[in-house]
Amino acid sequence: MTVSSPRLPPLRVTPLTPALADAWAALFRSAASACFCRYWHFEGTKNDWMARLAFSPDENEREQRALIDAGHPSAQGVVALDGDVAVGWLKVVPRGGIPKLRRLPVYRALALGDDEGVMSLGCFLVDPAHRRRGVARALLEGALAMAAAAGARAVEAYPHERGESLHDEELLRGPLALFEACGFSRVGDHGAYPVLRREFERTVSRP
Repeated sequence: MTVSSPRLPPLRVTPLTPALADAWAALFRSAASACFCRYWHFEGTKNDWMARLAFSPDENEREQRALIDAGHPSAQGVVALDGDVAVGWLKVVPRGGIPKLRRLPVYRALALGDDEGVMSLGCFLVDPAHRRRGVARALLEGALAMAAAAGARAVEAYPHERGESLHDEELLRGPLALFEACGFSRVGDHGAYPVLRREFERTVSRP
């Protein structure tokens, strides 16, 4: 899909494929993001994760690229392309594929319900030179289109919310206001970590 904005030349937002893996990886490097979208799948402690970010970011990239090449559901998402350059990324995966979500203390007590047909938005990444120019909204619209095409019944988001303004790096799960503007509703609350959901209408076939 192509998305345009008064502040931004037309972007192509498309699902990530192995052919786009080099552009995807270059985005993480240009943004100095050492996670390469492995946070939701890392099984170690917080200290282990911080050590990997500091000393072994190549391991994150190797793991994620292997999953992209294999077409694994946990590596799904959409990229925003300006020409051949990836300027944005949004992780869009089946909620059942990120069991870490239910183990995090801030979400453990929430009744998230059945995973079937629910897609989760993991993390946004926008190139620093392209921030505040509509890329995040283009990514979200592309993610909703991707999830609907896959037959999802709902898409969930897990933004960070607090009273004062957040720095760009703290908005890795997306701005709350953006989700609300795109039709998401709050379905769970745990202080600064609400759960928002966008439901899709199901067409019932008639005999």
